[in-house]
This record gives sequence, C-alpha cells and structure tokens, in this order.
Amino acid sequence: MFSSLSMRLVTFGIAFAGAVLFKLAGFPLPFLFGPMAVCLLAALAGMPLKGVGLLSTLARTILGVAIGASITPEVVGRIPQMAGSVALVPIYVVLIGLVGVPFFRRLGFDPVTSWYAAMPGGLHDMVTFGQEAGADVRALSLIHATRVLVIVTAAPMILSGLYGAGLTGAIGAPLRDLPVSEIILMSAAALIGWKGAERLGLFGASILGPMIVTAALSLSGLIHARPPAEAILAAQLFIGISIGVQYVGVTLRELRGFVLSGLAFVAILAVLAAAFTELVTLTGLANPVEGFLAFAPGGQAEMTVLALVAGADLGFVILHHLTRMVVVILGAPVAARLIGIGRPGS
Repeated sequence: MFSSLSMRLVTFGIAFAGAVLFKLAGFPLPFLFGPMAVCLLAALAGMPLKGVGLLSTLARTILGVAIGASITPEVVGRIPQMAGSVALVPIYVVLIGLVGVPFFRRLGFDPVTSWYAAMPGGLHDMVTFGQEAGADVRALSLIHATRVLVIVTAAPMILSGLYGAGLTGAIGAPLRDLPVSEIILMSAAALIGWKGAERLGLFGASILGPMIVTAALSLSGLIHARPPAEAILAAQLFIGISIGVQYVGVTLRELRGFVLSGLAFVAILAVLAAAFTELVTLTGLANPVEGFLAFAPGGQAEMTVLALVAGADLGFVILHHLTRMVVVILGAPVAARLIGIGRPGS
C-alpha cells in the first residue's frame, strides 16, 4: 500500500511532468491544463493519486490576493455601471435551477441529489450542503467536478476561437521585480484573510478572505501589484491537480451514470450561459469576453485564472461570480427547506 505522502509525491511528479509537456508543446495555460489532463488520465487509469491538501488551499489564497489587488479605486468607481449585469445573476441562477432539477430527476436521481447537482455553486459547498440534506455525495462530487472540468477545458477554446482573445495576458510581474514590502504585505493578507474568514465561517474562505484584506490594502495604496507570476503559475498547477484527482477511484458505472449526466448538464448550462452572454453584450452591459467569463458557471478560482490570461476586467468578472456564489450559498439551502427537499419522506 502507498502512504499518503508517497501518493502526493507521485501526484505532484505526474502533474509537474504534465505542465512541462504542455509547455513544450505550446499549449495554452500549460500549468493549469497539463496537471489537470495528466492527473485525470492517471486517475482513470487507476493510479494511486492524492490531492495536495494544504497546497491546494494555499493556491486559492494566491488567487484571492490577485483578485483583491485588482480592486482599485477605479474599479470601485465603476460598480454602479456593473449593476445592470450583476442584477441578471440571480435570474440566471434561478433559471439554471428550474431547468437543472427536473433534468436530473428525469435521469433518475433523487430530489435532494437533483437539487444540489443543479445548483451552480462551488463543488465543496454543494457537496457539503447535499451531504447534510441526505444526497448522494459521490454523485454530487462527480457531477460538479465534471462541470468544472468541461468548462475550464472549453472556455479557453471559446475565448480564443469565438472571441479572439489571445490568452497571453500578463498574469503578474516576476518575483524579482516586486518590492519586498509588497510581497510581505500580500503574504500576510493571504494568511490573515484566509484564517480570519475561516474563523468567521465565510464560504470560500481561502479566496474570499485574502481578497477582502488585499482589496483594503489596494484601496489604501499600500500595494500596487498582483502576486508574482511564479506564485500564480504554482496556483494554476495545484488547482489543475485538484480537478484531475476528483476522478480517482471512479468506476465504469459512475462514468456512465454520474459523469455522463454531468456532461449532459454542461450542455444545458452552455445554452443558458450563451444566452446571458449575448444579452449583456447586445445591451452594452459588457464586452463579449467579459460577458462570457462573468456568466460561465465554472469555479471561482478557475475563472480567475482565465480572466487573468485573457486580460479581462478581473473586478467585473469576479463581482459576477461572487454574486452567483452568494445567491447559491444563501439561497439553495433556504429554498430547499421551503419546498421540503431533504426532509424525511421528501
């Protein structure tokens, strides 16, 4: 039997090799897609992989700092201009639920699993809520992992092929070019924000906490840059690993049932996301790239990476994703209780 440490070392070695191969091949986002692809293939092949645990959480704190550093006085001043498209997010979430829940019910999933499988929230949040309500946790894990995997894989192709985005935006300055004082402040913001948000019980503490603290530093003029490029590349690698290892131990029955159901649901999500992207574009509420990224129902961390490399307005994109997460996190459990989902005998 492999120890936990040896499995993590094997996983990291495979992931790093994938990043190098994708880099040499000239593929986009090699530090995200390389680890994700090779870990996915290795997991499906039955290799003993294991997530990188704390490193994955630290990767999210880096992205939280990157988001916070992008919240400048200029971005805050434009929030009223974003209100029109942000107001569409709750409608978007409700429509996803109205379509998604009956879809999963028709596929034979129980009411609780169908409810939380349809909600476009964070994977871990939806699994936690579903578990507390009595859902099939394995089904939820694989359905949401498939949603994130497909969206993260397809989004760059759509951005470059349909919208002409270069995906070559500067993700950050090299470490050597950043003032030591700002690096120290960003490191402190990551740790204090994460642990503080965790203590307060905030959802997505590892991203939201560092984002809030760093935004305060940015707005006060104490920092003027994102985390170094090396840190953001490392974050991509660990997030790629975390997506790929979700499929460790998957069986053929689960592939046929849960993963294929997730793939079919992504097709439905794509139609809804395209409709809202077109709506905000035609009404002048957003340009096509930012509209697409704002309404792509992927994970917050993954969308942050894509917004960075696409050179999009990070504040605009993340404000929409935060709104979606708040609506789902606060609304899904309350709505489930109101309509009796998750209660005994429901």
